[in-house]
Amino acid sequence: MREGFYIGSFLVHYYGIIIMFGALAAAWLATREAKRRGIDDEIIWDVMPWLLIAGVIGARIWHILTPPASMVEQGVTTWYYLTHPLAAIDIRGGGLGIPGAVMGGALALFLYCRKHKISFAIFVDMIAPGLALAQAIGRWGNFVNQELYGAPTNLPWAIYIDPAHRLPEFASVSYYHPLFLYESLYNLINMAVLLWLGHKLKDRLQNGDIFLAYLVIYPVGRFLLEFLRLDPSPVAGLNVNQTLMGAIALVSAIALIIRHSHRTEARPAAPKPAE
Repeated sequence: MREGFYIGSFLVHYYGIIIMFGALAAAWLATREAKRRGIDDEIIWDVMPWLLIAGVIGARIWHILTPPASMVEQGVTTWYYLTHPLAAIDIRGGGLGIPGAVMGGALALFLYCRKHKISFAIFVDMIAPGLALAQAIGRWGNFVNQELYGAPTNLPWAIYIDPAHRLPEFASVSYYHPLFLYESLYNLINMAVLLWLGHKLKDRLQNGDIFLAYLVIYPVGRFLLEFLRLDPSPVAGLNVNQTLMGAIALVSAIALIIRHSHRTEARPAAPKPAE
């Protein structure tokens, strides 16, 4: 499978085009959410470049700090990246971690909101469905690069992986679970659920609840899908992505429960009818 196309002598990678398309789709959906809330949608386009830059930087840093096991076996470790700066900044062929992208984007958004005196909680609620959409689209970049595939399988929807992209211990195996597809579809479901919550339960939600719901739904799916992944990112003997996802989902779920239990307790009792 070709990785891209040439404009003159410059190779344009499909991976980058897909990531950019996902970012634009996320911004479009966020503008719709802003309009629904009566907020000027120009603010989305104003902050989007900063979110994209910070997200890519965060995603690359996460990859550098948590390279998958197959790369470590080939000597591409964190130390390798630190001593080879050109390799560290080369993202043309992939090497981006979603946890880092979310953290980098969230930090940039927090700083933007603080500077412009905007509610961070309201802003993250507006962009959460779009973030899920961007992830759903972005995962197809993994398909183009023939990466993020799952365990071998003979199911009808198994995908063929070229020998050059197979892990050494699976060199003779041709067909695998399309893990990227599972996560893409799951993210579309996540987006739909977040939109439904924002429309149907808007009178019962507090600012920040939609984003907290995202931080429950996505990590749960990612935690489960990591069991199918052949090439995890081990840190101190743990699958760092799976461990982090489990922790985020748990903390976010507890935060939602506490927020709404306190709200229920604080709700005044209904007035008694006059006698």
